[in-house]
Amino acid sequence: MTINTGAPVVVGVDGSDSALEAVRVAAREAEHRHRPLRVVHAFSWPLTAAELGPAPFPAQAEGLRGEAEQFVSQALAEARKVNPEVRASGVVVDGSATLVLLDESRDAALVVLGHRGLGGFADLLIGSVTVQVSARAECPVLVVHGEPRADGPVVVGVDGSELSTEAVGFAFEEASHRGTSLVAVHAWLNPVVLFPGDVSPLMVDLSTLAEEEERVLAESVAGHAERYPDVSVRHELVHGSPAQALVEQSRDAQLVVVGAHGRGALGGLLLGSVSHTVLHHAHSPLAIVRHVRTADGS
Repeated sequence: MTINTGAPVVVGVDGSDSALEAVRVAAREAEHRHRPLRVVHAFSWPLTAAELGPAPFPAQAEGLRGEAEQFVSQALAEARKVNPEVRASGVVVDGSATLVLLDESRDAALVVLGHRGLGGFADLLIGSVTVQVSARAECPVLVVHGEPRADGPVVVGVDGSELSTEAVGFAFEEASHRGTSLVAVHAWLNPVVLFPGDVSPLMVDLSTLAEEEERVLAESVAGHAERYPDVSVRHELVHGSPAQALVEQSRDAQLVVVGAHGRGALGGLLLGSVSHTVLHHAHSPLAIVRHVRTADGS
């Protein structure tokens, strides 16, 4: 994963308490990554029954725009409370939250979003913004669930896919930065019969299958462990639901990391029930990682 060394940590704000929680987390992320902080508010006109052209009421336009600027100013002040030395800037960008954040992600090291919001980020967690940004952003996305704990391990979901490898690398880096341990979780379920002629689950040697799943877990972590000898790693092989396993591990974690897409037990993480379960019920911030283009565009 290669990211421009000058790339900022971007945080989306909307004046909500949830956004300010995200700002505090983003300020700390910018500090330990030695990167600038960029505060962004996506500004768009409220929807009405009539199609709107240029603002028909200048006073109203000025008031709404001023409110947006105030959201950014408030967020910058909050960031400086956390880190007075933070290199922070703020901007109001015209457009929908999803498109604005996706555009920002092209030049960002990390995008940070609150658990819930108002205005441009309304229903952020349960609506489409987080899913779309997390699945399509060109940098990792961190969704903040309240004030995160300062202790506990970093937890990462592992499934052996290419994007899982990206997530594992990100999780090791985070654990190293935070001076904490890493828990690598690989959940697997019994095979099921999907088509006539498939092998019956009763004919599968579960002990052999468990050994294979352990191998997938060990191989997914091995290379990264060599690059981060300071990070203590614990393997957690779970026979059961991947979503439940990650949610349970999040109770004692300071961060959970997953890939944007996967296969096997964690397949389609951001498109199906697993993603919704983790996003709704995780007890810690959730980092969602997808492939990040390198400097040569690969």
